[in-house]
Amino acid sequence: MPASRCLTPPMNPRIILHLDLDAFFVAVERLDNPALIGVPVLVGGRPDSRGVVSSASYEARKFGVHSAMPTAQALRLCPQAVLVSGSRGRYDEMSRQVMALLGEYTPLLEPISIDEAFLDVSGAEAHYGPPGQLARTIQDRVEAELGLSASLGVAANKLVAKIASDFRKPHGITVVPPGGEAAFLAPLPIRRLWGVGEVTGRELARLGVETIGDLAGFALEDLRARFGAHSEGLWRAAHGIDESPVVVEHEAKSLSREETFAQDTRDPELLRRELLRLSDAVASRLRRHKFVARTIAIKLRYSDFTTLTRQTTLDDPTDSGPIIFAQALALLEAAWDRRRAVRLVGVGGAGLEQPARQLRLFEQEDPRQAQLDAALDRIRARYGESAIQRASLLEEPEALWVPKGKPED
Repeated sequence: MPASRCLTPPMNPRIILHLDLDAFFVAVERLDNPALIGVPVLVGGRPDSRGVVSSASYEARKFGVHSAMPTAQALRLCPQAVLVSGSRGRYDEMSRQVMALLGEYTPLLEPISIDEAFLDVSGAEAHYGPPGQLARTIQDRVEAELGLSASLGVAANKLVAKIASDFRKPHGITVVPPGGEAAFLAPLPIRRLWGVGEVTGRELARLGVETIGDLAGFALEDLRARFGAHSEGLWRAAHGIDESPVVVEHEAKSLSREETFAQDTRDPELLRRELLRLSDAVASRLRRHKFVARTIAIKLRYSDFTTLTRQTTLDDPTDSGPIIFAQALALLEAAWDRRRAVRLVGVGGAGLEQPARQLRLFEQEDPRQAQLDAALDRIRARYGESAIQRASLLEEPEALWVPKGKPED
């Protein structure tokens, strides 16, 4: 059924680049140990400790191995693989170097994970040449200066640029010209589209939708009957329409961290420790960006992917890990249905403000905590987030977090 709107490209289209580092964790391990080059490599937890694969080399992927797979299963599929436990601090360090390099080309830089970022380089052609040439320049510099491989997508919006970066992996560049978004997306599988998860994918399959082009062929009115409020976003995405801006991190309205467990859990102590870790991470980011948060929020996702959020507003905004943790734990205890296993937990700070430097009368701030926070921040800035942590976190099961938000890089 034909679509019900006339779509025209914008008069002055943006130029958006999406950079995605190829098998990033494996690539960093190979920088530190060249003996790993050319052999199947897994970065992840131990197979005897419910470990999962965080990243797999392309040699290992040929055997069906992928991220978030239990390590024991991955080693059964590829017994010759070399298993490396990995160092999150080292990955953070290399990520910062990549982001610093990208920041040389535009202040409009949005890191969206440790190994990928959006850049808005609109208007930069006079200085750097055509967008595809700029993408090649960045790719070459990342390889020559940092020893890492990257794939890039270039398009007039973030949605298409991100999909394009995955089109010729590894070490590929794909340029989608303005006005060509729908044609580029049309033959791709529907699951490549943002917003199409397991449930929506099954519903679309019942309608005979296998490709993004199939979805684009539906009128918006017909999609509304099936998907309600979700239909507008699906329809626009299928036509390659996305006006969302590149958001510079310090302009964000909230800062959050979330982790997906290797196995769904009902263990309250495990959840408490993860909340503590996430609260410290959020507090550290708030201080790094010189913010305090007036609202503390948690996110819970159960094993059936049902997701809930809860938040509380503070009388005095904070960037303190212990305060954030206390609020997050109270929210968890009030919201969690203990009969249900938890798949994901997150902590966030919103209502961000610049901190007032003068303490209010009678305010009881412990200077020792502020000194400790400053010391921790200095260590993490130099050696990565995992360089130092609370003693109560040292005995937790290995590899609790798994990559999220995108398919295997």
